[in-house]
Amino acid sequence: MDEVTIEDISLTNLKIIKHPKGNIYHALKKGDRDFVGFGEAYFSTINKNEIKGWKKHLKMKMNIIVPVGEVSFVLFDDRRNSKSVNNFFSITLSPFNYLRLTIPPGIWCAFKGHNDNLNMILNIADMEHHPDEIIRANINDIYFEWESL
Repeated sequence: MDEVTIEDISLTNLKIIKHPKGNIYHALKKGDRDFVGFGEAYFSTINKNEIKGWKKHLKMKMNIIVPVGEVSFVLFDDRRNSKSVNNFFSITLSPFNYLRLTIPPGIWCAFKGHNDNLNMILNIADMEHHPDEIIRANINDIYFEWESL
């Protein structure tokens, strides 16, 4: 598992249960330490070599899983009182690196698709989407070398 370099971020190993008629992919259980409530769950997709971001939720805690394809996530911490202020963290999630990435409020997030076919992300959030609690920035506003991913 990758070393997490941002305070309050967590990675959780998830199980894929093999079955001859189709596999079962675990995501989040009520008893998991990162479960703090349910607001909504949604899927989003990203095309190969496209980048979505930057966005920062002010209240929402996200639980991100990639059950299909391969997606790299880059997180940036600009929280003034954080021990990891100005740190980046990146990780690539897929069925071959099947983890749940938990992102607390206040962390910038952007992501890039890698698979030629479908790259699908599941976000299990602790609150419903509210446009007033999101800050968005242009991808060039926070410098990161995306070519390295």
